[in-house]
Amino acid sequence: MEIKRLFDFPYHQLEQYNLKEALVTKYDGKWVATTTQSYLDQANAISRGLLKLGVKPNDKIAVISSTNRTEWNIMDIGILQLGAQNVPIYPTISEEEYEYVLNHSESIYCFVSDEEVLTKVNAIKANVPTLKEVYSFDAINGCKSWEEVKEEDKTLQSEVEKLKDAVKEDDLATLIYTSGTTGRPKGVMLSHKNVVSNAVNSASRFPIILGQSKALSFLPVCHIYERMLMYLYQYTGVSIYFAESLDTISENLKEVQPEVMTAVPRLLEKVYDKIIAKGADLTGIKKKLFFWAVETGLEYEPYGQNGWWYEKKLGIARKLIFSKWQEALGGNLKVIASGSAALQPRLARVFNAANIGVMEGYGLTETSPVISVNDMRDHGFKIGTVGRPIPETEVKIAEDGEILIKGPQVMIGYYKDQEKTDEVLENGYFHTGDIGEIDSEGFLKITDRKKEMFKTSGGKYVAPQIIENMMKQSRFIEHIMVVGEGEKMPAALIQPNFEFVTEWAKLKNINVGNTPKEIASNEEVKKRIQEDVDIHNEKFGKWERVKKFELTPDEWSIEAGHLTPTMKLKRRIVKEKYLDLYNKIYEHK
Repeated sequence: MEIKRLFDFPYHQLEQYNLKEALVTKYDGKWVATTTQSYLDQANAISRGLLKLGVKPNDKIAVISSTNRTEWNIMDIGILQLGAQNVPIYPTISEEEYEYVLNHSESIYCFVSDEEVLTKVNAIKANVPTLKEVYSFDAINGCKSWEEVKEEDKTLQSEVEKLKDAVKEDDLATLIYTSGTTGRPKGVMLSHKNVVSNAVNSASRFPIILGQSKALSFLPVCHIYERMLMYLYQYTGVSIYFAESLDTISENLKEVQPEVMTAVPRLLEKVYDKIIAKGADLTGIKKKLFFWAVETGLEYEPYGQNGWWYEKKLGIARKLIFSKWQEALGGNLKVIASGSAALQPRLARVFNAANIGVMEGYGLTETSPVISVNDMRDHGFKIGTVGRPIPETEVKIAEDGEILIKGPQVMIGYYKDQEKTDEVLENGYFHTGDIGEIDSEGFLKITDRKKEMFKTSGGKYVAPQIIENMMKQSRFIEHIMVVGEGEKMPAALIQPNFEFVTEWAKLKNINVGNTPKEIASNEEVKKRIQEDVDIHNEKFGKWERVKKFELTPDEWSIEAGHLTPTMKLKRRIVKEKYLDLYNKIYEHK
C-alpha cells in the first residue's frame, strides 16, 4: 500500500509485518505488548468514540503525557483518522503555557496521562472556553477514563472510513508548539505529507533488519523528532518499547536489549561521564587498560582512516573494554540517532570506536524534523558534521551563511501567524536561522545559530555555541552560557556539575561546603574550573576566548526556566536571572 497519511503507517505494518509486539509499555512492573491488530482495533474504537462526542474534521484534540506509552499512539491514530488534529503538549511547561496553547489551538478535548498533568490542566480549565472535557490514561478518581471514549459498537465505522478517505496528504495533521528560547511558543503546522515524507526518507538511513528489530523510546513524543521516529519504526516493522522514565533508562536497556534508540547529546554526555567515573574507580593495570582504551577511542576515524596499526589497537580495546560498554547498553545497540543539539565530536568518536553507532543528524520542528543525518554505510558518516541531506531535500547556503531548506518536509506555516510565517518562508525556502557550510563531499556542518552570534565592542563576531560545546567537555561544567554582546570581551556564566565537584572534593580532601551556593563561591572550585577553561581557550582566536567567568549558585533546569524542554539555553532568561553576576564580570554598576 502507498503511505500518504500518518494513519496509513500502522495499516502498512499490519500488511507487511503484523507484529506481536507493536507497542510495549510497562505497567506495574510488567511489560505489556499490544499487537499491530489490537493497536488498530483500539484506534478505530477511539475514532468512533470521538465521532460520537461530536468531533469533526479540523477539530483540535490535545494530548499531554509525562511518559511515552501505548495509549498515546492509539489516541494519535484515532484522532488523525477523522481529519482532526493532534496537539501534543510538553508535560512540564507551566500552567500559564498550558492555558496559552489550549486557547491558541482552540482544543475541544484534552487527554492526559496522569494525576500530575491533570492537576495542571484543572487549574486553568476554566480559562479555556473551548475545552469540553478532560480524559485520563491512568485511573484517577473524579476524572473520566480514556477507555470511556472507546466505542465498541461498529455501526459508526463506515462513517470513520468515509472521513479517513477524505483526508488528503496536504491536509494539516498536527500543531506542534515549539518551546521557543524567546517569547510565546509558536504553533508549527505540519501536514500528513510533511511527516510521512520525512519518515520514509529517513528510513533510508536506518541500518536495521526490517520486521526484526526493537527500539527503546524515551525522548518526549510531543516533539516531532521522537514522533516522526515512531512512524518510521511502524514503517520498518520495529517493535517500540517505551522506557519508564529517564531514571530507568539503563535498567530498561538491559531488559529490552534494543537495536535502536534516539538520544540528545546531553544524555550521551551523562552516559560517558558515568562510564569515565567507573573507570576512575578502578586500580592498577585495569585502570591503565581502561584509560588506554578511552584514549584510543578518542582518536577514532571511520573506515580505517587511521591505518592498520590503529585498527589492531582498536580491536584489542573493543575486546577488553568496549564490549563491556555495549553490554551496559543492552548488548544489541546498532544505532543511536542523536539530534536536537550539537554533539561533541569526542563523543561521536569514542562511542563509534566502542561499536555503539552514534549518528548525528540535524533538523527543526519546522522541517518535520530531519534535514540531514549521518549513516555508517556507503561512506555516509563524517565526524563533526550532521551528515548528508536525506532524499528529496535541497540544502542551500545563503550569502550570510544561513542554511536554507527546500523539500516535502517544510511546514505549512505557523498557526494564526502569517507575519512570522512570511519571515521564515521565502521563495519556497525555509530559513533555518542556523549558520553552516557544505563540504566538498556533500556533508553539512552547522557552525552556529544566526541569532545567537554576537559582536563584541571591538567589532569581532563570536559564535557562542562552538565555545560552549568545547567547554562542556570539562567534567566540572554542567552548563555554560557565553556572553559578551557589545562588551569588550567574551565571558561566561557557568553552572558547576555539583555532583562531580562534591566527589572530586572528597578525593582531594577539600572542604567545598554542602550546598550549591557554597560550592559556587568556593575559590578552589573556581581555580580548578579555570584550569579547564584555559585548556579549551587555546583552541580559539584571542578575541573568542572566555576571559572571565562566574559560577551560578543553583542548578539550571527546564522547570526553573533556564532551559527549553529540548535542553536549549533560554539565553535572555539566564542573563536576567544572573544579572548581578553578569554585571560583576563586566564591572557594570
